[in-house]
Amino acid sequence: MEGFWHSATGRRVTIILILSVLLIGFGVAGYMLIQQYTFLEALYMTVITLSTVGFTEVRPLDSAGRLFTIVLILMGVSFVGFTLAYFSQIMLDGNLLEAYRRRRLKKQLDQLKDHYIVCGYGQMGQIIVRELIKFEIPVVVIERDDEASLARLREKGILHLEADATDEGQLIAAGILRAKGLVTVVSKDSENVYIVLTARDLNKDLLILARASTAGSDKRLIKAGANRVVSPYAIGAIRIAHNILRPTVTDFLELALSGEGIELSMEEVCIPDQSRLAGLELMNSGIRSQYNLIVMAIKRSDGTMIFNPAPQEILRAGDIMVAIGPVDNLTRFGQELYGCTYPTIRPSKCQA
Repeated sequence: MEGFWHSATGRRVTIILILSVLLIGFGVAGYMLIQQYTFLEALYMTVITLSTVGFTEVRPLDSAGRLFTIVLILMGVSFVGFTLAYFSQIMLDGNLLEAYRRRRLKKQLDQLKDHYIVCGYGQMGQIIVRELIKFEIPVVVIERDDEASLARLREKGILHLEADATDEGQLIAAGILRAKGLVTVVSKDSENVYIVLTARDLNKDLLILARASTAGSDKRLIKAGANRVVSPYAIGAIRIAHNILRPTVTDFLELALSGEGIELSMEEVCIPDQSRLAGLELMNSGIRSQYNLIVMAIKRSDGTMIFNPAPQEILRAGDIMVAIGPVDNLTRFGQELYGCTYPTIRPSKCQA
């Protein structure tokens, strides 16, 4: 609200309010001096005169009082006409609505916590945001000047800032100090590097994922502070090669990871503290017998990765299991551990 009063519209509204007070003060002073009214009587006469409601006069006016009333009415009508014209203009220009939209946006952003900031809403950004929203992860998009992208964001009701993501102030406005992660997928690698540098400086614990379009830029992004870097052209080329060399494997992985076309999915499942699974051998956990799930790998809390774990492998609290199986079974398994469908997407929300 404070920003509104410092804006051009806010300053003009302040001037109008001051002029209104001065006009009423002029009327009160005039009636008190010319007609020797008391303050309350003068205020009453001023209000009924300016509002043109036509109530009875306090006392009959003499010639001077009538002339003053005529002047006051003309001044009041002129002022009201000017005020109405001004507010009609700012409504037509959208200034007032824009100020309201910005205040509402700021309020929404201030309430966000553990969200993801996506810088750039191009082809990659749209897919990323769609997937995050699909799993009910709060997201804020920063898009600079692509009118088509901004129109899509407004149409879908996605929380966004029309701003330059390289601006430190805009990252702070997007809640980077409270965010869980940031994804930068703008078109220029130099801007991605700058965004990563700024984001890492603002939040040391932030998970940062970045896009690398050209060879060598991935190393610069890692040095700048990105946790992970994705090169879409390199990944696309590798997937095309795999489609030639091992098409069946590629088809299976695409179906399992996308969750579309078959009732099969691959998920990460984190074992929470005080879970019944902690301390059990994999073969005694019931993951295979009760839920018909296959544990393909286990990632320990220290980062150690165990591929194709043996049945005697001991499960520990904090382990992340890569499991594959029917979607319904994964859902039931997630409900047992966390009380929600996808425990690894929203662990902070699901974990008791």
